[in-house]
Amino acid sequence: MSRIICIDYGLKRTGIAVTDPLKIIATGLTTIESGQLISFLKDYFSKEVVEKILIGEPKNWDESDTHATPLVKKIIEKLKKNFPITPIETIDERYTSKMAKDAMLEMGLKKMQRRNKALVDKIAATIMLQEYLQKF
Repeated sequence: MSRIICIDYGLKRTGIAVTDPLKIIATGLTTIESGQLISFLKDYFSKEVVEKILIGEPKNWDESDTHATPLVKKIIEKLKKNFPITPIETIDERYTSKMAKDAMLEMGLKKMQRRNKALVDKIAATIMLQEYLQKF
């Protein structure tokens, strides 16, 4: 059985979420330094079967690109080069960081925990992946 992995890519940090083998539940996997993404994924793919990579695509309300869109497009090209047989799909990431912060508040996390940007990125990736799973 295979998994779907979801990436919330940023300049400094990247949040990663993954499905269970039955593709029912999305779980936050980790947050890593963005420069380590390819090596992290190579290691992960050597241990797990991944059928698809989802990556958050930053867009404005009017569908125009944000300042982060070229960064994401660049990493997508690297992903295609390093994982040529794994399909890569973009997913709307608008408001996922805000949703992650709201979820952290609802979970009762203390203020210092809510300021943990690495945790926010991991939760944002989980939200994107769970929304994707709900559509299919």
